Amino acid sequence: AGMDPDDARKVALGAEIYAEHCAACHGAALEGQPDWRQRLANGRLPAPPHDETGHTWHHPEAQLFDLTKFGPAALVGGGYESDMPAYEGLLSDEEIWAVLSYIKSRWPAEIRTRHDQITR
Repeated sequence: AGMDPDDARKVALGAEIYAEHCAACHGAALEGQPDWRQRLANGRLPAPPHDETGHTWHHPEAQLFDLTKFGPAALVGGGYESDMPAYEGLLSDEEIWAVLSYIKSRWPAEIRTRHDQITR
C-alpha cells in the first residue's frame, strides 16, 4: 500500500477512479474549484486543487488516505462540515491508493520529492 506514482497500472486505475468519483468537484485537471480558499455561503470550503498549486502535497500520504477513506468531517471532528464524502464502502483501500498515486503522478518531480520527505 501507499502512493506509487511510478506504478503505471496503479496510476491508470487511479485515473479512471478519479474521473468517475473526484473530477466533478476537484476538476478534470486537478485544478479544484474557483476561490477554493474562500468559504461558500453555506460555510463550507470549495474543493481544493490536487495539483501542485494546492496543499494536498503538504500532507503525509497516510493522512491523505484517511481524508479520502473517512472524509474530512470525521478527521477534523467538532461538527466540521464538508462537501467531501467518505469513500469507505465505496472504494477499496487499493482503489484509494490508486487515486492518490494518480494525483501524485501529476506533480512535478520537485514536489514529489518534497512530498516523500513530508511522508517520511
